[in-house]
Amino acid sequence: MADWLQSLPVRWMALVIFGITYLVAAGILLAVRALMAGERAHGLRGLSPGMLPPLGIIFGLFVAFIAAQVWGDIERANAALNREASALRTVVLLSASFPGEPEARLRELMRRHIDEAVAHEWSQMAQHSATLKVVPASLGEGLHVALALTPHGDGQIAAQREIVEALEVALDARRQRIVVSQSSVNGVKWSCLYLQALCMLIAIALVHADSRGAAAVAMFLFATGVAISILLIASHDRPFTGEIAVGPDLLKQVMPESTR
Repeated sequence: MADWLQSLPVRWMALVIFGITYLVAAGILLAVRALMAGERAHGLRGLSPGMLPPLGIIFGLFVAFIAAQVWGDIERANAALNREASALRTVVLLSASFPGEPEARLRELMRRHIDEAVAHEWSQMAQHSATLKVVPASLGEGLHVALALTPHGDGQIAAQREIVEALEVALDARRQRIVVSQSSVNGVKWSCLYLQALCMLIAIALVHADSRGAAAVAMFLFATGVAISILLIASHDRPFTGEIAVGPDLLKQVMPESTR
């Protein structure tokens, strides 16, 4: 699926997908009508309507197979974002156990990490250019700050341990969301779905070749189903791309107030 198409608002994406699908269906219908007017018409009229249900079932299975991957990617993206936001919130809350400079430093680092994620990483994930090569400086520094703390008493010892664990969870969750941002339906799956839909449209046109009205209605209905399926998958294909995408709202909600 083209990057420019998946970056469009849903209404424009729908217009493009429905328009192309209807044009293809109309072209197939006109081509079959022209073919049936020729010498091969007699042989093609024997095509059995019984072939339509198997073709339709196979198309439905393709849609379900691809949709399962898409929904799974969205769930993984949301889960990673929830884990990261929860871990960052834990760090912010527990930093109060170390009042003064340590608390202010940890809160500022968490704020900086969220700012960086919202301002830069989200656009990079939308463009599939986010990378795991560089560890986020704010989280890395926050981990060093937490490990360098000198706790006094059981309460601060427990708080330090929880802060370190929360930072490790945040790092892992960030890795997960970047990995998921690279996921998309590959070209082979899209090609198989398109070809199966094309086969079904051709079969409908041939089976109803003797009735132009029935052929037009049947092809319109199936083409509409094809367009709806493609729109549903394409609009959710990349979890961090497009109008319907996983946004950084949860991270913004847990952002600590500036200490300056």
